[in-house]
Amino acid sequence: MTKKLLIGGILAVFALIAYSFTLDNPAPAKAGNIAAETITWHTWEEAQQLMEKKPKKIFIDVYTDWCGWCKRMDKETFTDAEVAKYMNENFYAVKFNAEQHEDILYKGTTLSYRPGGRRGVHELAVSLLDGRLGYPSFVYLDENQDRITISPGYKTPDMMVKELKFIGGEYYKTMPFEEFQGK
Repeated sequence: MTKKLLIGGILAVFALIAYSFTLDNPAPAKAGNIAAETITWHTWEEAQQLMEKKPKKIFIDVYTDWCGWCKRMDKETFTDAEVAKYMNENFYAVKFNAEQHEDILYKGTTLSYRPGGRRGVHELAVSLLDGRLGYPSFVYLDENQDRITISPGYKTPDMMVKELKFIGGEYYKTMPFEEFQGK
């Protein structure tokens, strides 16, 4: 009997210890503007269909699954309320994996995945980024799907909002980004 109580007591202690690790600990307060609204991400095909109904600029997040800075953008920048709100109002946002294998139709041309190197790359990524394959990279297209600019590298929420406003407000037509940043 005492042996059963001893084993039962030990199991109860282990159960309590295991349970304590599953309790929700409040997350530390995060600096930044947590999104009440989230970015509406589209596939390339969805963005093309939406463009036919209501033309808007397109924002393309060119990423890879192995890119740490891409994941950080998803976690910190693309969850920011101001980024999400401005993005949804002014752009069709597209996430494009530069290593995806599905064919893409762009301006009447079918672009495909090309094996090579360690992982291979999709021709759309090569085309959009002029062959400079760094991730993350962001490509802005106008309402005619012509490229406005390429913006490589990680962006904080503040940097991203500034860049989105520069393109969305069409300031790129009258001044360089450096001048716009000073305003």
